[in-house]
Amino acid sequence: MLGLPLIGGHLAQFAIGLTDTVMLGWYGVDELAALTLANSWFFVLFLMGGGFAWAVMPMVAQFHAEDDQVQSRRATRMGLWLSVAYSAVVLPFLFWAEVPLLMLGQDPALAEAAQVYLRIAGWGVVPSLGVLVLKSYLAALERTQIVLWITVAAAVVNALLNYALIFGNWGAPELGIRGAAIASLLTSSVSVLGCILYIQITLPQEQLFVRFWRIDPEMLRRVFNLGWPIGLTNLSEVGLFASSAVLMGWLGTIPLAAHGIALQLASATFMVHLGLSNAATIRAGNAVGRRDPDNLARGGLAVTAMSVAMSLITVAVFLIFPEALLGLFVDSDEPALPQILAIGTGLLAMAALFQLVDGAQAIALGLLRGLQDTRLPMIIAAVAYWVIGLPACLLLGFTFDWGGIGVWMGLVLGLAVAAVFLSLRFWFKKLPEQRAG
Repeated sequence: MLGLPLIGGHLAQFAIGLTDTVMLGWYGVDELAALTLANSWFFVLFLMGGGFAWAVMPMVAQFHAEDDQVQSRRATRMGLWLSVAYSAVVLPFLFWAEVPLLMLGQDPALAEAAQVYLRIAGWGVVPSLGVLVLKSYLAALERTQIVLWITVAAAVVNALLNYALIFGNWGAPELGIRGAAIASLLTSSVSVLGCILYIQITLPQEQLFVRFWRIDPEMLRRVFNLGWPIGLTNLSEVGLFASSAVLMGWLGTIPLAAHGIALQLASATFMVHLGLSNAATIRAGNAVGRRDPDNLARGGLAVTAMSVAMSLITVAVFLIFPEALLGLFVDSDEPALPQILAIGTGLLAMAALFQLVDGAQAIALGLLRGLQDTRLPMIIAAVAYWVIGLPACLLLGFTFDWGGIGVWMGLVLGLAVAAVFLSLRFWFKKLPEQRAG
């Protein structure tokens, strides 16, 4: 009951990116490939900064269990402070994205189109990180239904704006990839305003934004120390997937477009595991606040079982209906459709393989974050994804000449190693000592 609205919220959030992918896929394969590159670069930077927002969730969950409103407010405010500061640092890397994309060997035309998108959509990193902090705060207070409805509303707004601005419908100008960027920026801005209004109207006793301008050095340090390892863990994982997009770009525009579609489908199912992971973080944080190891273990077993069940369902769907799923993303008149279906079918078979391990590593990370254990998981993730996963992508995809299938096999291997060692870390980890003071 705690996780279901969170799952719905993640799926609705994912639908925002999915809408961009589907509509630009209808608009043109080149635009779809450029969006794949742009989103990969954006989310590398966004999810690294998201570590401070993720840090807010276990902290507020613990303080909520201890009935400490003051500490909850302090942690959330400093999470917002850190998110805004981080956004200011990374905006130049989004505004001039063409340079690093060219350095990574991408097609100049695709790199230029990706920069066009990011020079507009990149500004959305500020409201997007703000939304992530406020959603973490609300979820930790177990107000998960409003997180769902705000995100659903944002997805609807994004779909309408995309339909108008990409294709020039309803009297709007036809802007193509620029239209998708404007829609994304406006959507994230509406979302953060929705969160702020809800908190102000329904939770006035929390006084979250009262004297917001005052810095809190002690809590700033605590959120930073918990958040930066989460950010680097996020960077390790999303960086691996972004690198896979770069490698697929070396294979050509059509393999990259097929990769973008297959990755969108795999990401959709991952949102279920991510919602369960958030629920695991909240329940583990509650257990820390109550000093309740028995309930911690029961919650860990329950969330793992639900993740495995979802993975098995996804494996069946990906293996039985690959062409129908891939066909949703490309216009039936697209000349490259047969090639995209041929490549994408093989990639979806690989995506089915890593469902179990991808879900398992997400659940283990969620449980460990609830225990505020982030530094060793950061090291495990870095080794699994960059020492094992990325070299395996290069070896299998290019040295063995297995192409896109080999690249995705490397992803599976990196995720599997992370899943095993993160799970072992949780089950052998003791409940942390009660917070001092």
